[in-house]
Amino acid sequence: MNESDDKPVPGQIVRVIKGRDAGNYCVVVRVLDGRFIEVADGYRRKYDRAKKKNLTHVVPQPFISAEVQNSLNETGKVTNGKLRFAVSKFMNEIVSDLRKGESIDG
Repeated sequence: MNESDDKPVPGQIVRVIKGRDAGNYCVVVRVLDGRFIEVADGYRRKYDRAKKKNLTHVVPQPFISAEVQNSLNETGKVTNGKLRFAVSKFMNEIVSDLRKGESIDG
């Protein structure tokens, strides 16, 4: 991630590029500081045990889940079902874009 890129925000989908979860898509549930975030996907990584990730190990995607963002703003928590829904909704959009002939990385 370059210095000019925007920092991820809670509710934003990111692609993990380093570590055990490499290649998976997760939702940002918390921004810890300028260098670290916590991510969860609702499947393997639940909200209660979110993974701390370095910003250089993730690629932010141009998709922010309004449901997750609203839940985090209102209650400070989010259900794993909402996380799963956000990831699956994003994946469905990627699949439909690929069917239209667009590539996954732009």
